[in-house]
Amino acid sequence: MDAESLPYALDLVAGGGGGLSSEKRAALRASLLLLRRDYRFERVRFWGRIQGIRGPYYIAEGLGGDRAGPRSRLYSLNCVEWSLLPPATEEMITQTAGLKGRFQGDPSYEYDPTEKKGEENERIYEEEGGPMIKEEIRLVATIDQIDKAVGIIPRGAFVKTPLGPVHENRNFEGLSLTEAKKLNSYFHFTEPVNLKNRTLLQKADLDPSIDFLDSLEHDIPKGSWSIQLERGGSLVVLRSLLWPGLTFYHIPMTKQFGYIYLGTGEKNIDLPFML
Repeated sequence: MDAESLPYALDLVAGGGGGLSSEKRAALRASLLLLRRDYRFERVRFWGRIQGIRGPYYIAEGLGGDRAGPRSRLYSLNCVEWSLLPPATEEMITQTAGLKGRFQGDPSYEYDPTEKKGEENERIYEEEGGPMIKEEIRLVATIDQIDKAVGIIPRGAFVKTPLGPVHENRNFEGLSLTEAKKLNSYFHFTEPVNLKNRTLLQKADLDPSIDFLDSLEHDIPKGSWSIQLERGGSLVVLRSLLWPGLTFYHIPMTKQFGYIYLGTGEKNIDLPFML
């Protein structure tokens, strides 16, 4: 959610039960604008909140000229003071893959990777003095996983130039109500996977300038998205069942769209058995 439209956008997704107090909204809007100035971002977006046991993490993203390029992520414990997070790496994701349960809410908290491993692995870690994993590393990996799995945009909102960079589509006027109710009208805003496996015949009807991402219709498990019409059909809301807390909104026939995550940072691994 863009900093400029944050209060209005938060009201649109409030139907999911999550939200922020008026004090937090005011502090966020002011501090995000200062972030953009201090770090010289082209645009700053409020990504969401991960609720920990001791307190929440508020997450913001700084964007550059290439909207699909690397993003700078920051976190705050009070919506005023922000700390820059390191970029996510495959090593971080592998290290934190076995960590379960709620976040503590303390970035300096350390997890013991041997707690839930077998006795053989435990002996190896004891002999080698296995490293502890800071919660800050887990936070980086979780944000990256959520963004790649359920960070979405409407079809046509961004265009890919012949040279590679991705920019906002100035001609995008929003999806029609009919299109907005279909999963294939929304794309994952991350590096495509399924698109690369399509044949030339399947790609024949695609526009390479806007159809350069994977659509939601091929997501696994099937049924992991909930599409609802709210406010008398003037608002389309998508909610992820795989990562509970992720809410996307779009007002048909307008340029207004965005998503926010308000959850505990835990994946619903039981979803395939619930559908």
